[in-house]
Amino acid sequence: MDAKNSFISDIKTYAKIMKLGVIKSDIEQSIEDANTNNLSYEEFLYGLLQKECDIRKYNLTQSRIRTASFPYKKYLEDLSIEDLPADAQLKLKHLSGLKFIKDGQNVILSGNCGTGKTHIAIALGIKACLEGYKVLFTTVPLFITQLKELKSTKSLRGYQNKLSKYDLVILDEFGYISSDKEGAELLFTNISLRAGQKSTIITTNLSFDRWGEIFGDPVMTAAMTDRLTHKSYVVNMNGNSYRMKETKAWLDTLEN
Repeated sequence: MDAKNSFISDIKTYAKIMKLGVIKSDIEQSIEDANTNNLSYEEFLYGLLQKECDIRKYNLTQSRIRTASFPYKKYLEDLSIEDLPADAQLKLKHLSGLKFIKDGQNVILSGNCGTGKTHIAIALGIKACLEGYKVLFTTVPLFITQLKELKSTKSLRGYQNKLSKYDLVILDEFGYISSDKEGAELLFTNISLRAGQKSTIITTNLSFDRWGEIFGDPVMTAAMTDRLTHKSYVVNMNGNSYRMKETKAWLDTLEN
């Protein structure tokens, strides 16, 4: 093995030890490009490190999106803003800046079915992942079931500590299924732990005066409503079905 190949072999070994995967796989091509373009040592090193950093940042972002457990990917750019309810059009621009996460504020998307509540919630969640925030997505029925299981195995405290580390928790489908007393109390307790500290987005088809249908307890309902809405963004999502418009547009493309 000549000196050049020996150096390259050693570089790959060091890159592997230091977990610099891009440098390990691209070093030969990078050297060839540097020679072809007559790059300085500084430019060569800069290019290597930039490529390594970009890939690592991309992988971390994709990891955050995967661990958030979104049911599917939706982006803010995919939204047809003019088809959203008027209040959503008004507030979405501000929400998309994600300052509400930095400030630990909640967002409640409340309105009838099909108006874009879940799409907006997922889109804000994915943007948060892209900007380095730790996000969790779940439905309220699934969340309650999980909390009950953790309580029964005496591992709820550990999960609560884990939950407190999420910058944003998205609870979808609040109000679609009623809960028993134990489930309501667990939901109330675990949402309350985040109140005023970390952000929660809730999508619901129920107006606040009907939240008692979920909790079955007027005192708990009043307390939950107060804690969730305090310094929160409440978005009125009542309007024509956004989902129906999307379906119609898709059907139109099939006919043309």
